[in-house]
Amino acid sequence: MKASLLFIFFRCLLKTGAVLLGAFLLVIVLVPKPHLLDETSFSPCYVDRNSQLLRLGLAEDDRYRVYTPLEKISPQLVEMTLLHEDRYFHEHTGFNPVALVRASWFDWCGNGRRLGASTITMQLARLHYHLNTRTVWGKMAQIIAAIHLEVHCSKHEILEAYLNLAPYGRNIEGVGAASLIYFGKEPGELSSVEAMTLAVIPQSPARRAPGSITHDRALQKARDILLAQWLERHPEDARLRSVLAMPLQIKLPRDLPFHAPHLVEEMMMNETTPRAETHLTVDLTLQELLERQVTEYLTIRKADGFKNACALLIDYRTMEVRAAVGSADFHNAEIHGQVNGLKAQRSPGSALKPFIYALALDEGLIHPDTLLKDAPASFDGYDPENFDHNFAGPVRARDALIQSRNVPAVDLESRLDPRRNLYTLLRDAGIRRLQPESHYGLTVALGSAEVSPEEIGTLYAMLANRGVLRPLRRTLDDAVDPGAPMLSPEASYLTLDMLKDGARPDAINVPILTSALRPIAWKTGTSFSYRDAWSAGVFDNYVLVVWVGNFDGTINPEFVGRTAAAPLLFSMIDALRARYPVPAETCFTLTPDLNLRQVDLCAVSGMIAGPNCPHTVKGWFIPCKSPIAACDVHHRVWIDNLTGLRLPSEPENSTTAHPEVCEFWPSDLAKLFQAAGLPRMAPPAIAGQTKSAPMIASHDTNKGPCIVSPKKGLIYHIRVGMETDEILNLEATAETSREQLHWFVDATYLGASAPSTALLWKPQPGKHLIRAVDDSGRADSRLVTVTAVE
Repeated sequence: MKASLLFIFFRCLLKTGAVLLGAFLLVIVLVPKPHLLDETSFSPCYVDRNSQLLRLGLAEDDRYRVYTPLEKISPQLVEMTLLHEDRYFHEHTGFNPVALVRASWFDWCGNGRRLGASTITMQLARLHYHLNTRTVWGKMAQIIAAIHLEVHCSKHEILEAYLNLAPYGRNIEGVGAASLIYFGKEPGELSSVEAMTLAVIPQSPARRAPGSITHDRALQKARDILLAQWLERHPEDARLRSVLAMPLQIKLPRDLPFHAPHLVEEMMMNETTPRAETHLTVDLTLQELLERQVTEYLTIRKADGFKNACALLIDYRTMEVRAAVGSADFHNAEIHGQVNGLKAQRSPGSALKPFIYALALDEGLIHPDTLLKDAPASFDGYDPENFDHNFAGPVRARDALIQSRNVPAVDLESRLDPRRNLYTLLRDAGIRRLQPESHYGLTVALGSAEVSPEEIGTLYAMLANRGVLRPLRRTLDDAVDPGAPMLSPEASYLTLDMLKDGARPDAINVPILTSALRPIAWKTGTSFSYRDAWSAGVFDNYVLVVWVGNFDGTINPEFVGRTAAAPLLFSMIDALRARYPVPAETCFTLTPDLNLRQVDLCAVSGMIAGPNCPHTVKGWFIPCKSPIAACDVHHRVWIDNLTGLRLPSEPENSTTAHPEVCEFWPSDLAKLFQAAGLPRMAPPAIAGQTKSAPMIASHDTNKGPCIVSPKKGLIYHIRVGMETDEILNLEATAETSREQLHWFVDATYLGASAPSTALLWKPQPGKHLIRAVDDSGRADSRLVTVTAVE
């Protein structure tokens, strides 16, 4: 019976020979060379700058499949695969007739036992063309397709395609994906045992894949068979017997890494060709370090209601993102963890103030030690206050920036060229979703224009790059943009030089020498209503931006930049510096190309020190730009020994008087010092006069009075019927040598007042010309409009 069946089989085989030959010739002539992998979708694979796996995504057909060139696959794995699957791969022309006959015999006569006869080329044909090979015609189609592949493709191409498409259990295809998932390695880094494990899986992936019910027994049996075959060829590898008996650590898809999730998600949305690996600029070591710092800090501050934070680390030399923490926990729905906080625009508070000072340095309004006024002021109806609701009086620009005084910042912004102020800088820097400038007015100086941590980081990197704005780079393939100059190198350097003088929150625990050797230029910001706490720092070769808050905008009075974000910033910086040595050169390094000069400045006035200035400090200025002048505050005068009064000139008999250095401040600054609780010692009155502190004649700088109230451009309203109750303050500043200011409203003399002292005026509806005239006839005027309203 069996002989007759075998005879029938061979007759059918002969009859179909002509069909096979014709089909074969038709395939060879009409079907072009196949593109084996061009139409195959591969998993998006993202690695860090050191090729450490960050994320392996699914291909379009929901399978893990990583393209791997044959040259990057372990030679042992290739040889073991051929030994196990198709040892005559390099000799046959697509199919193995001996194996086919043997398999057919066992199929007919083997009492249920089946042998595989498919070559690697036949398996590739089935995988590539999605053939059903369980039928006779399907098997014939597979053979024809295999011969077609052998005719048109090289053995190298066929083997590479097979190893990229072979099944390795579950939804894992290709040795690239299998190696990464099961062993966390590239295919070229596999050990002998690992290579042997992968080599036997494709023959029966459902039974031998790690994690399956029959995995242990089926996989071990297959590896034992392959080991015996391998040792026949490589007897020197006998040690593999003992190694193979040891437990093998195998991972599963659920164990795949999930690092830098927000950055990877962003790249996946923008990725168009996810076939090859995408090398991101992040460093996995730094990424994990910052993530740990965030987690530990939020745990410590949990009692204060701290639940979420973001951090961005940029290498400003290359503009590469080295670490990006978009939220405290990507998987925490309570804090909306999947939102990328690094791209969310929020009020930065005072974090943008450094750029106002940089612009003011560029426009020649200040140098770092210029005295600014921190006092109540009104700017066309806008009356800013400081965070602590106090005023410091006269304050150096350096200190005003470090202490984040609001009034000096707003005053500088109001004095900047409208074509080159903070708003235009933000606009030209590409800040997204800016409203028209009129929407913000001067409040832009205090953070009314919303920015993202990424945008803040780019702006601070601009300072570190000597005023050149360059975009962030997220992959190693991103082009290096030369950037566009936004600020002068000198203004950028001086701004960082001012910021580095700020004492860190834990300054008491940090040695002064350490702070001097490795400076940190940093600034904080607190948004309106305490929704966001910011801190940004430039150190070594990096820019670090930290944000603490809630994505839903929940108010927390603890969200103050200096106490909420700055501690996390410095904790991160300390952790980063513990890993890396002091860099040879940073943005704090003074280079010869900078047009800067250092001079001795009066420690009190901030102007170039004169011979009478008792204390001096070193200070920087930009030649031909900074408003630098000789100190006119300290003057040498003669004091009568008997009366203690100031003499108008040097006496003929020097034994009756002695010289002293006195301070002569303009009336407005003297008043500010007093209001701030820092009164300056006034010089004695001149002998023969009743009032103190007149300036000596030789110090006359020919400066007239300056009206500070009423303000320019404002329209004042008085209520109808209440004209007699409405009062407007008239106030002007003058040099202390002018003891009286005379006020005129239109042609009417109103009265006299001392400098920086208000004179009360009851205005009437209409337009009025107000003048303040000093004793020498010098005057200042204002045109005021008063209207009556119901």
